[in-house]
Amino acid sequence: MNYSIKEVAAMVDHTNLKAFAVREDFQLLCDEAVQYGFKSVAINTYPVKMCREMLQGSEVLTGAAVGFPLGQMTIASKVAEAANAVADGCQEFDYVLNVGKVKEHDYAYIEEEMTQLVAVARKAGICAKVIFETCYLTEEEIIEVAKIAARVKPDFVKTSTGFGTAGAKPEHVRLMKEYAGSDVQVKAAGGIRSWAAAKAMIEAGATRLGTSSGIQIVKEMEAEGLV
Repeated sequence: MNYSIKEVAAMVDHTNLKAFAVREDFQLLCDEAVQYGFKSVAINTYPVKMCREMLQGSEVLTGAAVGFPLGQMTIASKVAEAANAVADGCQEFDYVLNVGKVKEHDYAYIEEEMTQLVAVARKAGICAKVIFETCYLTEEEIIEVAKIAARVKPDFVKTSTGFGTAGAKPEHVRLMKEYAGSDVQVKAAGGIRSWAAAKAMIEAGATRLGTSSGIQIVKEMEAEGLV
């Protein structure tokens, strides 16, 4: 399948989740997202209000990372952070599920967490994405959490934070796509630094890409003569 640069750019969540990012970094992130036609900027919750103002008048969404990057917070604290990000103007959020609870196979907890976080998004009329952090999970665990997503119906399930021991893998994208059902899309994130890597994720079923290398991906597509 052939992909246009515009189509791929519109899948990119242009990312800066660095602890030391400052205002000028966020201004650059927002300017680049507008220039290249990226879908959103993906940031921590503190700069949400600032980036929403920077992006005013553009089609680029302001996204927020909740419970980031470890997910080891109570459900109540994640709900509060998500609600705060919504109040500050985020138009979608990605939250990290409690990986330890997945490893314990406490799937009732994971379903309750997902239900409460998705409810915040539904109340606000925005998109919710659930980060699995697949590098820490077995294939069986990925399947079980994807099945929960098929019931709860977040907008996306997402592979990784980019802060784990490994990032997105096409085989995990395919697995998540298969078991999360037709109502839930897949976002691949973590380690996607080239057009070849991005293409592999898209062909595996991802419809959104979390990356800080979106510009590199676009330039590689241009170098291949894609338009």
